[in-house]
Amino acid sequence: MPFRTAQIRLVSSHPEVYEPCDDSFALVDALLADRNNLLEHHPMLCMEVGCGSGYIITSLALILGQEAPGIHYIATDTNPHAVRVTSETLEAHGVHAELINTDIALGLENRLAGLVDVMVVNPPYVPTPEDEVGREGIASSWAGGENGRSVIDRILPVADNLLSDKGWLYMVTLTCNNPSEICLQMRERGYASRIVVQRSTEEESLHVIKFWRDLDVQEDGKQMVSPNKTAPARGVMESLLSQFPLLSSWRSNSNHSS
Repeated sequence: MPFRTAQIRLVSSHPEVYEPCDDSFALVDALLADRNNLLEHHPMLCMEVGCGSGYIITSLALILGQEAPGIHYIATDTNPHAVRVTSETLEAHGVHAELINTDIALGLENRLAGLVDVMVVNPPYVPTPEDEVGREGIASSWAGGENGRSVIDRILPVADNLLSDKGWLYMVTLTCNNPSEICLQMRERGYASRIVVQRSTEEESLHVIKFWRDLDVQEDGKQMVSPNKTAPARGVMESLLSQFPLLSSWRSNSNHSS
C-alpha cells in the first residue's frame, strides 16, 4: 500500500538541512485538502523551490501517485546538502524528481518558462537582518530579511515566469509577511488567490495561499493601474484583508490609533 504522504521516519536529515516542521506539515495538508482539484488539474510538470529535506516534493508525488502518471517533478535548493538529503528521501519512498542545486530557479528560466503546472514553496519567511539572507547552510532556509519578504519578493516574479497558463502556486507565509499585500501584488500580475490552510502555533500564524491565473482578475488588474480608478483597487484590498482576520484586526487597530 503506497504512502499517502512522506513518512517522517523515512525523511533523511543533515545538520545543515531544515527538518519538516509546522510550516512543512501545513503545506502538505494544503496539498492533501486540494488533492481532488490537483488530480482534475492534470499537471504535467510540478516543481518545488527550496526542497530542504524533500518532505514536501516527496509528499506531492505520493499525493498524486498512480492516479496521475507521467508527471515530471523538479526540485531546487541553494543548499547542496539539501539536494542530497532530498534525493535520499525520494529514494526511500520510491518516487523520483529531478534535483538541481541552484538559487530559486537560476539557470532554468528559459527551459521552464510557462511550463510549470504546480509550484510549491515553503520560503525563508522569518524576519531577520538582511545580511543573514542567502547565507550558506541551514540559515538559508529561514532567513527572510526585512518583514521576512526578501526571498519571497524574489520568488514571485520567477513563479509568474515559470507557471503555465493553468499553473498553480502554493506558498507558505507568516502574518508578519503581510500576505494580503503579497496577494495584491500577485493580483496585479493577474492571479486570484485563496487561503487553503490557516494554522496558528504558539510562535506564529501560518497561511498556505494558493494562486492561479484568472482572466477576470487580469481585467481588474488593468483597471487598478489606471490613475482614475482607485475604487476597484480599494475594494480588492478590502476583499484580500477579509481573508486574513489577524491582518484585518491589525488594520482596524492601526486606524483607530492614528
